[in-house]
Amino acid sequence: MKHWFTLIALASTLLISGVAQAACKHEGACSQSCTLGPQFISPKDGDTISSPLSIQMGIKGMKVHQAGDIIEGTGHHHLIIDGAYVPENEVVPADEKHIHFGKGQTETTIQLKPGKHTLTLQFADGHHQSYGKVMSKTIHITVK
Repeated sequence: MKHWFTLIALASTLLISGVAQAACKHEGACSQSCTLGPQFISPKDGDTISSPLSIQMGIKGMKVHQAGDIIEGTGHHHLIIDGAYVPENEVVPADEKHIHFGKGQTETTIQLKPGKHTLTLQFADGHHQSYGKVMSKTIHITVK
């Protein structure tokens, strides 16, 4: 009897762990414990900085690769200035608010007017199709 309880407990643990990991891969379901996603190395959320801004980008759970190729587990960064993430599978626009880093760049310098701004990193595949909210990160900064 004890053996059955142990097997049931083990199976339950594995099932819950698998569901948590799967949820982390779908839009909007990522918890704080999820390790996937783009990261602002600098600046940090809440920073007050001068323009021009030096931005360093990182990624956890995937690898940076240039645009053009669709390779599972890879993509490239997009910086969205004063805008929100791009929904999963939608193409990230290319305009003055959506900066593409299709060569696989992880650093840039941008000019922003003084005031409060949001910066969103959006990771997308080789065809610029967004991986959605779970692969985005938004911070708030103030430019002096």
